[in-house]
Amino acid sequence: MNVDADGTLLPALHAPSDSPALAFPDGALTYRELAALASDLGTRIAGRSRVAVWATPTPAAATGITAGLLAGVPVVPVNPRAGERELAHIVANSSPEVVLTAPDVVLPEAIAHLPRIDVDVTARPDPAPIPAEPDAAAPALVVYTSGTTGPPKGAVLSRGAIAADLDALADAWAWTAEDALVHALPIFHVHGLVLGTIGPLRRGGSMRHLGGIDGTRLARAVTDGATLVFGVPTHYHRLAADLETDSAAAQAVGRARLLISGSAALTAVDHAQIEKATGLAVRERYGLTETLILTAARADEEPVVGTVGRPLPGTEVRLAPLPDGDGLGAVEVRGPQLFSGYLDLPDAAEWTDDGWFRTGDIGRWTADGLLALVGRQATDLIKSGGYKIGAGEIENALLEHPAVAEAAVVGVPDEDLGERIVAHVVPEGEPPVPQVLIDHVAALLSPHKRPREIRFADSLPRNAMGKVQKKLLGSD
Repeated sequence: MNVDADGTLLPALHAPSDSPALAFPDGALTYRELAALASDLGTRIAGRSRVAVWATPTPAAATGITAGLLAGVPVVPVNPRAGERELAHIVANSSPEVVLTAPDVVLPEAIAHLPRIDVDVTARPDPAPIPAEPDAAAPALVVYTSGTTGPPKGAVLSRGAIAADLDALADAWAWTAEDALVHALPIFHVHGLVLGTIGPLRRGGSMRHLGGIDGTRLARAVTDGATLVFGVPTHYHRLAADLETDSAAAQAVGRARLLISGSAALTAVDHAQIEKATGLAVRERYGLTETLILTAARADEEPVVGTVGRPLPGTEVRLAPLPDGDGLGAVEVRGPQLFSGYLDLPDAAEWTDDGWFRTGDIGRWTADGLLALVGRQATDLIKSGGYKIGAGEIENALLEHPAVAEAAVVGVPDEDLGERIVAHVVPEGEPPVPQVLIDHVAALLSPHKRPREIRFADSLPRNAMGKVQKKLLGSD
């Protein structure tokens, strides 16, 4: 069914059919089954201030999240791989009254003390009445950030913010009830949860979680009817390698409607390899936990490598000038999909005096009005020899060299330059002579943007979403 504009967050669950809704490696649910399970569970959690969901990629977790949305109870999706200290902080900060989890799961001590409701998705209860839709400003989710600048903060996302963002993405990607989405993303974060799980339910289409992405699995999924693929750069990097040696799988994947990447930048090399193998250009999008998705490469335009598309309908993006920024600016945004604030931290969000949210990212506009990101102000804006330099453009340049598999660029203190540019490189095969890579960057960009030092490594430290954790790269 198509979504109407009556303010209902998940209209397909109010008039459910027997069409497929959600599928995971350990089970699947139709809309009718999901509506019955979630509405019944909703009666058991109704009136709670917040509930936690042990967010494994399973039908039980997805049902728990859906139950909270139907009942109007804010949901705290909990990363099942969170460390004990981080988990204890999230539980203490969000104060959920109960935890929803699949049966037989042994919960860690930091959350096991909460009252527990096991979600048995094999049950077939009679559907319960769904309460009236809460106000659009009512909180739907509390999603915790990665905590790179201290303990994780709980971003409060309203029902209206989620609906507005998903509808804007539907416009950008021509996303309808006819689409079948596949991915292998965690469902405790915006990408796999809001886009990858709630998104298909809002559209009235289906989602299949693959557990992992490789050429064989993805080819089989597309052959079975998948039209949309969501992934992070790590997925596409591995996929590019698979499809290079499996032409049948590449041909099958090429029958998908859209390949979409997010959560970090996809390299030009992986873009080229995927398109060569499948005939499909990967589209990128940009957003934060606090803002949901802000820009996206549209389905009706050819994507441009190195950009994250145009602002979504209803979203405003501006670049605050940086002194001597060489065309770069600090990305600031406003729109209906922005978060309501951090839980119990009313003054922690970075807002301008005129109501724009400071993302902390650095970007530039292309001549065609597309946004290109060059890094984070905190870690990716390098001040060297009087210049402000974005680490991202140096990384992209390095990745164009065939001897470079991965790259992360940081600035380290330097008595002469202020900061000197250091590139951490995972080589593709035998490490090249460092000066070769330095000269390669200088030729593509400008001499002042060349790395002063190349450090080779077997791998780069990454978080669960595939983002490089530059704070773990030693300064000297």
